[in-house]
Amino acid sequence: MADLSFSIFPNENFLDFRLYQYGWEQCEPLHSFGPFIRNHFLFHYVISGKGRLDAQSENGDTNHYSLQAGEGFLICPGQINTYCADSEDPWKYVWLEFDGLRVSEYLDSAGLGIRQPIYRPSDEAAGQQVQDLMLYITDHASASAIHLIGYLCLFLDALIQSSTAHRDARGTRLKDFYIQEAVTYMEQHYQRDLTVEELADFCGLNRNYFSRLFKECMGCPPQEFLIRMRLSKAAELMRTGDAPIGEISTLCGYPNQLHFSRAFKKRYGIPPREWRDQNKLRHSKRSGQA
Repeated sequence: MADLSFSIFPNENFLDFRLYQYGWEQCEPLHSFGPFIRNHFLFHYVISGKGRLDAQSENGDTNHYSLQAGEGFLICPGQINTYCADSEDPWKYVWLEFDGLRVSEYLDSAGLGIRQPIYRPSDEAAGQQVQDLMLYITDHASASAIHLIGYLCLFLDALIQSSTAHRDARGTRLKDFYIQEAVTYMEQHYQRDLTVEELADFCGLNRNYFSRLFKECMGCPPQEFLIRMRLSKAAELMRTGDAPIGEISTLCGYPNQLHFSRAFKKRYGIPPREWRDQNKLRHSKRSGQA
């Protein structure tokens, strides 16, 4: 039997960053996983050995990547993927599954996404730091949730700084200020009908310029960010309380429960009631392994 460590994160009450599961595995020759679709970001770092990733591209084609020790690969939400260990030198990898409102922004800074899923460190020491931070999380599953989120932040920072595809932060502090003001405004008013025009007016910016600036800084348009925020708030309420789905839908800016259910399923892969059933009663299932 292959060596394996697998854990599920015990708490989801974080919006900017959220851990779902993490672990490591020494795979058997030709051991494969997939084809599968994830609802969140999943990053693997290859500790030793070799393997192959087959990942769906933006246009629906499948790209093939060969990986070896010291490299990593990112799987994005909704992306069909399969990965397989080498027949002669099977890989050992460590993985983290995570998400959050700011995650796309930081992965973009690392130059990683559906267009470029392969991580290559600038040098061996930098890659070792990424590996060590990931293994720290997997080896401290009993630590507090906020402690592990802190290490997730350190991991993302190390990933950005060490990636050969690293992108320098764009924009000025003034631009960052505008976007932070917009995000704060969203957090205060996401329950009601909130338009891009209102956000732009609040920041004193032209609508088209604001939309372009927001996407440049946050990795997605303001409308999509607002949807993520609403659905994250809804998921938090469903997991921690017993309010009816319809009430939660209205509280999170969806007066039409059907529209809410469709949006939630698109984001999380399953309907709200099913998600609540699964996440209010946590189970460590082997089938959830990455």
